[in-house]
Amino acid sequence: MTLSYIYPEYEIVRNYDKCIHCRVCERQCANEAHECLADAEKMVCDDAKCVNCHRCVSLCPTRALKIVKSGNTYKANRNWSNKTINELYRQADTGGVLLSSMGNPEDYPVYFDRILLNASQVTNPSIDPLREPMESKVFLGARPQHIERDGNGRILNNLPPQISLSMPVMFSAMSYGSISYNAHESLARAAETLGILYNTGEGGLHEDFYQYGKNTIVQVASGRFGVHLEYLNSGAAIEIKMGQGAKPGIGGHLPGVKIVGDVSRTRMIPEGSDAISPAPHHDIYSIEDLRQLVYSLKEATNYKKPLIVKIAAVHNVAAIASGIARSGADIIAIDGFRGGTGAAPTRIRDHVGIPIELALASVDQRLRDEGIRKNVSIVAGGSIRSSADVVKAVALGADCVYVASAALIALGCHLCRSCHAGKCNWGIATQVPELVKRLNPELGYKRLVKLMTAWRHEIEEMMGGMGINSIESLKGNRLMLRGVGVTAKELEILGIKHAGE
Repeated sequence: MTLSYIYPEYEIVRNYDKCIHCRVCERQCANEAHECLADAEKMVCDDAKCVNCHRCVSLCPTRALKIVKSGNTYKANRNWSNKTINELYRQADTGGVLLSSMGNPEDYPVYFDRILLNASQVTNPSIDPLREPMESKVFLGARPQHIERDGNGRILNNLPPQISLSMPVMFSAMSYGSISYNAHESLARAAETLGILYNTGEGGLHEDFYQYGKNTIVQVASGRFGVHLEYLNSGAAIEIKMGQGAKPGIGGHLPGVKIVGDVSRTRMIPEGSDAISPAPHHDIYSIEDLRQLVYSLKEATNYKKPLIVKIAAVHNVAAIASGIARSGADIIAIDGFRGGTGAAPTRIRDHVGIPIELALASVDQRLRDEGIRKNVSIVAGGSIRSSADVVKAVALGADCVYVASAALIALGCHLCRSCHAGKCNWGIATQVPELVKRLNPELGYKRLVKLMTAWRHEIEEMMGGMGINSIESLKGNRLMLRGVGVTAKELEILGIKHAGE
């Protein structure tokens, strides 16, 4: 009915002087936004079906297509935006919860963009990373409080299990089911080549990828999908997912349409059934309960693997992290409110959680103040977009960072934010066979390797400019940071000075 009509958000513009009716756009669009009128020998578009994934634009051989933001608007009103009105119409029509993908798009401050790095000049000379040694290697895990020696004075190795990384970056949790087999293969192969780790997410580990175990973090979430003893022992580390930045305080949901074939077998649930992770772990209601699971998993793996606890960045994150550091966990992963996901309730994604920069700084400072910073390593995630974000995160107190959306963009994602529909035109967030094959893992893993190689070079350049030759010397070194256009309270939480001081 006309009451429910919402004008399309995007419009497909076709240059008919360039269009040769090759029908590539029609064949490539999983949303069926393009159609060839055979009788008229003319291509037409249904703008309402376009999600702005740019597949047609990228593959059009004559560059006859572009996608533009619709100019249609309601009467101007600062309080009632187009987006707000359209969302009300959708809910009035369907009675359903609004779903969204791929991170918070709202206009909240991005503190990484308001932080500048220091540079050396004369008294503290810079370092040339091309001619002088730079140490980008990182070890994650608990550190002993003191050095032990044997009767002959030799140092004893009393280190708990550690993760060794060639650079302070890991690929974050993205489950098999939410992303495709080919996407997982690309991440696994890239992690192996780069000497870093990738994370299975909460969907278990496909049997083909056990060969990448030394570069794999296996995740245990509230649904326990795909969790068994062989799975736990297959990875280099185990992560307990308590929360994630895109949807703090709620669980996960993978629609039944994605639970097919190998996804069903890997997750150990029937085909077509929704994979619903409850909001809480039903055996964890306190730090003591968390401690019990931590040691149960360590016991199951003979204390050979570091244990990570992943939490969302929320207002009391420092106190939560303090408890986790005393639970026996070796690593704390904190996920900020801009973190991506395949599907989240729009209201949760856009209005719950806090920025990773503030959460990270407050956690690092709290653990230092309590004298337990060595008990755990800290991994920060939630929209790490560039090597500069990595350097700033480490200087704010992270040992390393999690990267997810940036990795998917390298694989071809155009952030159309319709992952929950399962029709990803780039073969990433889909289980449709003819779409999955659009992502070539041979090319995908090479693109990820190139991206991370470029980031490592840039990280070393920035460190050299600061006169720092190792990640360890950069970690928590907030003297290297200055804020621009932030309030005194924000500077206090970040633990940095304003530019010019």
